[in-house]
Amino acid sequence: MRKELYTGIYLEKKKFKKSQSYYYFTTPKISILIPKINNKYLVVSQKRIPINSITYEFPGGLVDKGKSSSKIACDELFEETGYISLKKPKKFLSIYPDPGRLNCSYECFFTDELKKYGRPEKGIKLHFFKENQILKLIKQKKFSHSCHISAFLFLKSQKIYLSDK
Repeated sequence: MRKELYTGIYLEKKKFKKSQSYYYFTTPKISILIPKINNKYLVVSQKRIPINSITYEFPGGLVDKGKSSSKIACDELFEETGYISLKKPKKFLSIYPDPGRLNCSYECFFTDELKKYGRPEKGIKLHFFKENQILKLIKQKKFSHSCHISAFLFLKSQKIYLSDK
């Protein structure tokens, strides 16, 4: 059984064992981009309705059918921040946010060559944070999106992405 709850979001029911059913959600893939300029990361903040709080995170969005995750990462970077990546972002991680309840993945990219071309999206504020500032925001539960935290900490552990040009 598959029931559409909203465009691209479905409640799935699958047989599990002989007499049990398992329910989960199908949602679109998501792409995020961790942008870095001069030893600082470009971070956005905005109000998130489900938690009724302003959160800090990296630019990102839903991957439309027929589009590449890399293209969406670049599009979202521009839409949310007004910046463009001057080179193709490097994919460094693919993760499942909750494989027991969701079947979507997060495709994570990194770029360190940016140029400002426009203005940030309405309702979004831009910030340039050093690594230790992001870690402090995580500890304060202000940078609280688990997939963005996972991507950042993984990237931080992969020195090749942080240093190569």
